[in-house]
Amino acid sequence: MINEINLISFDVPFPANYGGVIDVFYKLKTFHKNGVKVHLHCFDYGRGKQEELEKYCEKVYYYKRKSGWWNNLSSTPYIVKTRSSRRLKRKLMSNDFPILFEGLHTCKLLSDEKLQNRVKIYRESNIEHRYYKHLASSEVNWFKKIYLRIEANKLKRFEPIVKHATHNFIVSQTDFHYFEMKYPNCDNHFIPSFHAGEKVRIQKGKGKFVLYHGNLSVSENYKAASYLLRKVFSVIDVPLIIAGLNPPEYLELEIKSHPHVTLIANPDEEKMNELIENAQVHFLFTHQATGLKLKLLNVLYKGRHCLVNSKMVEGTTLAECCHLEDDKDKQILLIKELISKEFEAEEVTHRTNILKENYSNEVNFNRIMEVLKSNEN
Repeated sequence: MINEINLISFDVPFPANYGGVIDVFYKLKTFHKNGVKVHLHCFDYGRGKQEELEKYCEKVYYYKRKSGWWNNLSSTPYIVKTRSSRRLKRKLMSNDFPILFEGLHTCKLLSDEKLQNRVKIYRESNIEHRYYKHLASSEVNWFKKIYLRIEANKLKRFEPIVKHATHNFIVSQTDFHYFEMKYPNCDNHFIPSFHAGEKVRIQKGKGKFVLYHGNLSVSENYKAASYLLRKVFSVIDVPLIIAGLNPPEYLELEIKSHPHVTLIANPDEEKMNELIENAQVHFLFTHQATGLKLKLLNVLYKGRHCLVNSKMVEGTTLAECCHLEDDKDKQILLIKELISKEFEAEEVTHRTNILKENYSNEVNFNRIMEVLKSNEN
């Protein structure tokens, strides 16, 4: 059995307060729980050293991300170019453990000839060039829009590097089908993201508000928040809370024009959990179906009624746990219905059965171990 592994993270994975790092943090926690020693290599660009990581890792190495405008002059995507490190290569060569590359961001060394005989795993989190193209279409700042479009093209050209991986672990069924079609000779596996949920725990009683949350500095999320304000909550006066990291100024101003809408900027983990547990309805909406929405998983383990549009659950089996609706008028009717409806015990059981099939950390850890076991034969 594999009992040690190198894990390369695109960011310092604590605090686990946004999509990508949630998967990384709870993956290394699950490895630790099951006796696998993690040698964590992470690129730091502002988070700094985190003592919490020492609890779950055999060793933690930090590498400074080489940010700077001149990195845009390279044909290598900026998110990859700024995460290259000779010291990282030396550390990886100092042992013979499998190497887990988290996201395309960390894959600069995936094709390195010095590592060609190693077990290398690419952990996909998005079809990155599609994700960046969608971000560009949502972006209101023209400078950022141009950057995102250029980066999308670079990422599309860079993506075939995944053919050098021994295994590819894919987060959603939609992305898995993409990989099977584009890279049919690769060893592709559907392994959803790791997350904070261990057991479905829903607060008894009823909440008094609808919650939308996400990283509000990302165009996908602040565009979704604007949709809710303009198309839904301008029509009904049900209390809405919008919570998330670094909201743009224009969104703050837009929220202020709706007296029944409250913004909670940069909530800590305790506050965010409190909001998720106490909300009566979770409205999760996206304009782009990319990867797996980890905030959706978090809500399904802790929150009451979950109202989503079809793109939020595309490529998953999670639609069965949610109220699925794309039409804004029907969304309004559903909110009016759900705001006063008890969350029944049968719904908890139904959710639990669906989540444990594909979205259990233990189940997915065992799937990873089964794949890695094949390299020992």
